[in-house]
Formats: sequence, C-alpha cells, structure tokens
Amino acid sequence: MPTKKTVFVIDDDPDLLEVAKTVLSGAGFSVLVASTSRDGLARIRKGGIDCIILDVMMETETEGFHIAQDLRADPKTAGIPIVMLTSVSKKTGFEFSPETDKDYLPVETFLEKPVDPKRLVQAVRDLMK
Repeated sequence: MPTKKTVFVIDDDPDLLEVAKTVLSGAGFSVLVASTSRDGLARIRKGGIDCIILDVMMETETEGFHIAQDLRADPKTAGIPIVMLTSVSKKTGFEFSPETDKDYLPVETFLEKPVDPKRLVQAVRDLMK
C-alpha cells in the first residue's frame, strides 16, 4: 500500500487548521499543522513534507511571503510545492498571482479564503502529480 502524502498547513487561525485537517485527511492525505511561522519552518526543516498550505498574514502582514521566499532559497526545501491560502487580497486590495509575482510570491497556487474544500483538495492533488 502506498504511503500517504503529507500536507503541512501553516495558519494562525485554529478553525481553519481544524477544517483543513479534516478535509485533507478525508481526501487521503496525512496532515500536519502549525499555527506560527517559527513552528512551521522548524517542522519543514525536519523533512517528510510533500506539500505546504501557507497563510500570508500571521505574525506580520506579509509573513507567508517571507516563509515562501526562505523555503525557495534553501535547496533542501526549494522543491516542496506551496499553496498560498489567504485573504490578503481582500484585506489589502492588491491582487497576487504566482504567474506575474514569481519573485515576491514563489508559490505554485494562490487561493483566496474562504476556499471551497473541494477546490483546496483539488489544488493539493494537482501539485502531487
């Protein structure tokens, strides 16, 4: 039997963490969660993460952007796909796109909160192929 892929969700909203864990576990993934960027980065550096779902606005308004940039700069974590799941565009009025903002936003997928659970699962599945 193949090993489950591990999805790691980093978000400071405990409700979102619980929902994401339930939805993604139900879709067959192993799910880990962290509520701070510090805890998240420490866990990622231990290895075994196949995909990251990352919020932007946590300790700072742009925390998730910095985490993504740090992960891309490290050869050990540069290849882990990242789904940015956030409401930053609604709060700031700025639109972000992985295609046009690659340097500042080095992620594969950008999803706005609230996200349909099926869309979240599909985004993760697409990145696991």
